[in-house]
Amino acid sequence: MKNLTSVLITSFFLGPLALGTTIDSTGRGPKEGYTGKPPAKVSTEVPEELKGVSITENLGQKIDLNLMVTTDKGETKPLSSFIRPKHPLIISPVYFNCPGLCSFHLNGLTDVLKTIDWSVGNQFDVMAFSFDSKENGKSDLAAMKKANYLKVYGRPDSEKGWHFVTADEATVKALTSQLGFQFRWNEKANEWSHASAAIVISDTGLISRYLHGIQFEGRDMKLALNEASKGHVGNIIDSVMLYCFKYDTHQSRYGLQVFRVMQLAGALTVCLLALWLLPVLIRAKREKS
Repeated sequence: MKNLTSVLITSFFLGPLALGTTIDSTGRGPKEGYTGKPPAKVSTEVPEELKGVSITENLGQKIDLNLMVTTDKGETKPLSSFIRPKHPLIISPVYFNCPGLCSFHLNGLTDVLKTIDWSVGNQFDVMAFSFDSKENGKSDLAAMKKANYLKVYGRPDSEKGWHFVTADEATVKALTSQLGFQFRWNEKANEWSHASAAIVISDTGLISRYLHGIQFEGRDMKLALNEASKGHVGNIIDSVMLYCFKYDTHQSRYGLQVFRVMQLAGALTVCLLALWLLPVLIRAKREKS
């Protein structure tokens, strides 16, 4: 699983790898013995700021659709009211006053949605869910965020399918726990430490797919949405694509399945042979008669 935490940890420790160590006369490595300086941290050690920050993929588990959230219009509604039959929902856990990562995530999500031929509010819906309970009820902040991203997205009728919502602390804890989204408050930076992912939900509330990071591929987004809808969103070509590609949890993207492509090619070859032989067999039968 591609986890933003590992990226953050790697960046945290970039720089001198062994500050304060000494090299032996051969130049082969550190001299053994005490140098009087603290040992350098290793890359496997998690910084204090990132402890408790991760995303656990709870694939196949169902979120509680009875949880109540507050919309950008100040209305309190259950999650079920944002889900339509045969229409998947993308949930992005963010917070609206985030100084960095959340904006990068929403920017990347908007950019990739602009590249695909399906539209928010038509084939699928999107929800930016604030996990900062202090933002609950601040509908003006949510409305401002929504207006900005709708303007960038630039597609008509998308307002009905793109939601910016907040919730109280109990609801935030419940939903983030179900989504496997773990975050914590960073006192030094005065902001939330968290990872980033677009989480695709089926029309029954099942967690179908996690797309990690702040940049996404259009093909991966379409496949994830079609997968969550069980083929109801796309056409026959999209269904064939979904059959030929499988999600790779190690690379956090969909990869081509050669065996399935060969199966389709074999089936197509049989069909073409049958179409070619059928007139010949009919003609032979008529001549025999």
